[in-house]
Formats: sequence, C-alpha cells, structure tokens
Amino acid sequence: MKKKKSLVKIIGVISTLFASILLSVVILIVAVVTLIFYGPSTTARDMLVLTSLETSAMKFVPHLYFSQEKIDAIILANSARETDETSDGDDVTIPTDEIDLEKIEIVDISGPTFVGKLMIVNDPSRVYVSVIKNFAPDKGGQRLLDMVKAENAIGGVNGGAFSDVGGVGNGGMPLGIVIKDGEILVNSASSYRVLIGFDTNHKLVVGSMTAQAAIDRGVVDAVSFGPVLVLNGERAAITGSGGGLNPRTAIGQRADGAILLLVIDGRQPTSLGATFNDVADVLIEYGAVNAAALDGGSSTLMVYENKILNQTSLLTGPRRIPTFIMVSK
Repeated sequence: MKKKKSLVKIIGVISTLFASILLSVVILIVAVVTLIFYGPSTTARDMLVLTSLETSAMKFVPHLYFSQEKIDAIILANSARETDETSDGDDVTIPTDEIDLEKIEIVDISGPTFVGKLMIVNDPSRVYVSVIKNFAPDKGGQRLLDMVKAENAIGGVNGGAFSDVGGVGNGGMPLGIVIKDGEILVNSASSYRVLIGFDTNHKLVVGSMTAQAAIDRGVVDAVSFGPVLVLNGERAAITGSGGGLNPRTAIGQRADGAILLLVIDGRQPTSLGATFNDVADVLIEYGAVNAAALDGGSSTLMVYENKILNQTSLLTGPRRIPTFIMVSK
C-alpha cells in the first residue's frame, strides 16, 4: 500500500514538474512574440505577422495583437503587386534538336533561411496538370507519391489551391480554376486569381485571367494560386518581406522552354522557409522568364523516381491534395 502511495506521489510530482515546464515555455513564447510584435523592428514584426498568416494553425495569432485594418496594411506593404497582365510566351523558344529533351536535373537549393530542391525538365511537353478522379469534399484528395505511382510518372510537385478549412481539409475540392486537357473542370470564385498552366505549344502561362479567356488563348492545363513572380522576362514587384518565411512551391520556364519546379522546406529548425522574394531570386538565377508560386505551406512536396525529395512541414506526413504538376517518363 505504501509503495502504491509512493508511486502516486512520484507521478504527481512529475506531472506538476512537466506542467510547470510547459507553462514556462508557453509564457516564454508569448513574451517573445509580444516583444517582436510590439518591439522597435517593424521588419521583424511584419515577417512574423506574414509568416503566421500563411499557416493554418497560427494564423489567428496576429489578430490577438492587431486590428484587421493594421493587418491589411502590413499585408499591402509586404506583397507582390497584382497585375492584369499575362505571360505572352514571346520570350520562350522551344528548340527541337539542340538540347537533350530526355534530361531531368535535380539541384540542391539553399539560402540564409532555407534549403530546397529544384527539378529542371528540359522537355516542357512532359509537364502537365494531373487531378484526382472526382472533386468532392467528402471523398478527399490523393497524396503526391501515390499519384505519381498511379500515373507511372517520373515525378512531380503539388499543384494549386484547395479548400482547407482550419488547416485540416482532406484535399478533395480545388479552389479557383482547374483546366485539364482543354476542359474546364472547376471555375469557382476564389481569392486565388492567378492562373498557372500550359498552352498547346507547351509554354507556361501565368497571370490573371478567366477560365474562358484561358481556353480562348489555347491553355490546355491549369490551376490557380500565385502570386506571379516573373512575367515576360521581368521580375514582379514584391515589396517588403513578401509573404514571410514559409514552405514554398513554384514553377517557372526558361527561354529555351525548360520547366523549373521548385520546392523550399519551411517551419523546421534546418529550414525556416523562404519569402516570395527568395523564390523569385532562385528562379531568376536559373533562367526563368515566366514564373509563379503554386500552393505552399504544408502542401509543399516534390517526388522523383518514386522518392520524396524534400521534408514536409507536417509531422503526420504528406497531405492529400486534388491537383498536381506531373512529369511524365
């Protein structure tokens, strides 16, 4: 009986100690966050606000400290400038016999706050949009690795926006526009107004346009996200910290037609993440004349030869999603 009481007492002491440590950590985190939000550095404040807003679990935090008007002002001062222009493809000339169209290169990418992977696909005709069989919130999406295997593709990355209420969505319903093989599959009202796709000449099309306008100009595959990062050879105007530090996925095309697929890890000790400026810098360094951001955050993932090449930010592993950018064998 005494041993049992002693064991209960020990468990009680350990529980109290654990609770005290946990409380201390929470207090410390709150103190640090408060110091950054109300401290002298507006750059640090804006970075933390924007980083938090792009997460599913922590986007409520800035609202505890600032009014919606203030948050909107911070977003406006640290964002990519919206434009009604679209890529025209004039900067892209796809050769037929001067490059090795079979070549795919995987490049390690790094910066002050991030690491990632870049897939360079010389033949743009091998890159296409893939979708799950049925878009339905109750059925859910598919994981990228499973989709690559199912389609016998050589690789791919996650695609466009999708409904993700509370950050726990099942990836069953895309947002914005989805076009597959010249057919409009989804055309819903959405805050994701940038269309990202390919036309009949395998040229990357990025910019703000309606689904019908995209079809009229020959777009055969497309998803929605953004922002546009490079347009007709010109870097987009991105002010301030541009979205904060987060996991990123992006796509670009070089003047010779090669497709650039970029993933950057984030929300990890070894890779905090990248801003949209960082992403634009990487893509421009590797020759992008047109480029845009795809869905990032916890969806960011790259698969090549049936292997996941980067580190997802979720402890539970890769997410289920409805759309993909695939690379055929």
